[in-house]
Amino acid sequence: MVMTKEREVRSLMLPKNRARRLRRTAFMRDLIRETHLCVDDLVLPLFIRHGQEVKSAITSMPGHYQLSLDQLETEIKTIMALGIKSVLLFGIPSHKDEQGSDSFAETGIIQQAIRYIKQLAPELLVMADTCFCEYTDHGHCGVLVNSAGSFEVDNDKTLTLLAKQAVAQAKAGADIIAPSGMIDGMVLVIRQALDEAGFSHIPILSYAVKYASALYGPFREAAEGAPSGGDRKNHQMDPANAAEALKEACTDIEEGADMLMVKPAANYLDIIYRIKHAYPDIPLGAYHVSGEYAMIKAAAAKGWLDEKTAALEVLISIKRAGADFIINYFAKDMALWLQERH
Repeated sequence: MVMTKEREVRSLMLPKNRARRLRRTAFMRDLIRETHLCVDDLVLPLFIRHGQEVKSAITSMPGHYQLSLDQLETEIKTIMALGIKSVLLFGIPSHKDEQGSDSFAETGIIQQAIRYIKQLAPELLVMADTCFCEYTDHGHCGVLVNSAGSFEVDNDKTLTLLAKQAVAQAKAGADIIAPSGMIDGMVLVIRQALDEAGFSHIPILSYAVKYASALYGPFREAAEGAPSGGDRKNHQMDPANAAEALKEACTDIEEGADMLMVKPAANYLDIIYRIKHAYPDIPLGAYHVSGEYAMIKAAAAKGWLDEKTAALEVLISIKRAGADFIINYFAKDMALWLQERH
């Protein structure tokens, strides 16, 4: 009788709900997985530079290169074979000036790249980054003016040039225009310019929420777009702010943005979550930036973590937070890793 009571007590103490039941095997975990990452979610950035036979390694971003136009065929064939459907282009011109004129010239490096990629793979989705830091001789994101003894980006003069750049990219064959400078009114002005030029069908992916982050360092090596002086804190967002992100997203939607982006991604999962919940019907991208990529690469090279496992975990977390697609530098490796999982 005593033993029966002891068994009854032990039975009452044991858990009835056992979450581990659904974690026992790999197939069980696959069956109930809530968040799925696939190759369709991946957008690969490419850095295109002037010159011939150039495949210049980006030291702070292992596995990535500055490519001249004649090196693009091999790269595009590789991308297509992996099933990657979208690329984001950044240009490094042969000539830089105060206005970044190569960015809106018909013969500009990115306009040439867009036309060539569309010849090689017409179906590949080409996003064109629309900004000036890679094209100006001062490395800032627009026209500089002297204000109270210091130079800063003139917002409204920059808008005029952004409109010209967007139209030039659309004429070259860009599928998506992606303004990244955090210039007030950029979406409105670009939308008007595209519509007037006959490109009302071309969508705008706005870098609506772009923080003044310390994680852009490797990108500035890759794009050769570091500012010659000062910083970008007067037009990119303060990392301490969250409510401001919702305001920026709302403004860009009202101005005609078809898609939004949060940049960086892994350090701003809360922002991705807030934006997606505020605007669930607007496609949302997230940019897992160069510094986020470089940190994983560096730790993996030291043997401190497993690169594949870490990269998968981070990109899954970005998707779980609410991103519909992820611009990232792991895209080619990730495409292979995702194939291995199926």
